Amino acid sequence: MSENTNTQQARTVTSEDHGKLDVRALVLLAVLLAAGFILNFTVGKAISSISGGMISPEFIISAFCLTILVIGPNVPQALVIGLISAAVIQITTTSPFVDFAAEGVAAMLMAIIVSAGMRGGAKKVIPAIGTFVTTVVSGVIFMIIRIAMVGAAQELAAAMLPVVFATAIFNAILVQALYIPVCKALKVND
Repeated sequence: MSENTNTQQARTVTSEDHGKLDVRALVLLAVLLAAGFILNFTVGKAISSISGGMISPEFIISAFCLTILVIGPNVPQALVIGLISAAVIQITTTSPFVDFAAEGVAAMLMAIIVSAGMRGGAKKVIPAIGTFVTTVVSGVIFMIIRIAMVGAAQELAAAMLPVVFATAIFNAILVQALYIPVCKALKVND
């Protein structure tokens, strides 16, 4: 009698990682952008009406910062996230197309901050610091382009800078508070 030794080996399929901007990441971005849009449409519009339309803070920045923190995209992928965010902002903005430059650069900056900071000892404060810096940079880019478009540099800067910094503080606190719960809800190791 011959012994039949059919040994089956497990098959392993490997695929190249094409990045972290997959369907799950895009769904997360969509949900967070919706929340940011609601903040823009309510709180942002209230500030805009109080300032006579001169100032409209963009809380969508906190949405893309949180997305970048959770998924950790590379710089080109972060640019895509920034551009998608800018496209959503177009619905409520008082300055069409300016946000594409501001959010594109800001999203890439956030990806660089996350890539550098989430490995070291500053990991616990990177959500707040990264979001604060990203929001300020986005606001300053927006302000510079807006000044170039309409002039009145001193008046516009004096009106916009306090809102840029207030929005940066708000976004930093919001993202820091939401980062761990979002990671736990999505079962992502931070």
